[in-house]
Amino acid sequence: MRSSPFARLDRRLAAAPDAGRIAFLRAQDFAHRGLWGGPVPENSLAAARGAIAGGFGIECDVRLSRDGTVMVFHDADTERLTGVPGSVAGTTANAFAALRLGGGEERVPTLAQLIGLIAGRVPLLIEIKTDTLAQTAPLCLAVRRVLEGYRGPVAVMGFNPEVGHWFASHAPKIVRGLVMTEHRDGRFRTLRDAIARRLAVKRARPDFLAYDVRHLPSPLPSALQTTGLPVLSWTVRTPEQRAIVAEHADRPIFERPHAA
Repeated sequence: MRSSPFARLDRRLAAAPDAGRIAFLRAQDFAHRGLWGGPVPENSLAAARGAIAGGFGIECDVRLSRDGTVMVFHDADTERLTGVPGSVAGTTANAFAALRLGGGEERVPTLAQLIGLIAGRVPLLIEIKTDTLAQTAPLCLAVRRVLEGYRGPVAVMGFNPEVGHWFASHAPKIVRGLVMTEHRDGRFRTLRDAIARRLAVKRARPDFLAYDVRHLPSPLPSALQTTGLPVLSWTVRTPEQRAIVAEHADRPIFERPHAA
């Protein structure tokens, strides 16, 4: 890996979190959207049960329904996962309860239902999905309210640095992360992207990074890892990618082949 012109700056971008506070992030691998595949849909309670049975942490996605309920759901649109057209932001929690994931028996869970199932048995990573800046604070607040009183190991994260910034300001005891990828399409864009990623870290004040495995090794996560910041990596699907994570990150956020 080439030396970075930002090397000296990178090690100062984020303060090292308390080691005990983030130890659970390094303790096991994380199943991406639960342990799903075949008849088991992503982000379902069945996928969560599979991950719990395997002793894996769980990564999930959340969005806000029309009536303010935190739903465990990846897409902004409902059609791919339920077969019913519509937007998550325009669908009530009661309407979600009538939808089936992948045409099977599994329904779209709420975050409250998911943490009730997990009950602290395995760690949970909650990726906060927002498409506009205006959605960020309401969803972050709703997630915080769901997590009130929950004693299990849990962390929030998002691509949007405003997610980390919100939790640093309003719920600093909740472990927070920044999800990152890179754009390497020409020299100018690569430089602009490198600067933007560092500004995002500064804004988010993360306790950990979740970094795109396709871009490891990379100077920014490598520098932050040396300061004590955990680096998870997504989405790991092959033995080759697992080997990259073993050398350049702490733990994978993985998917198994559907036939496994």
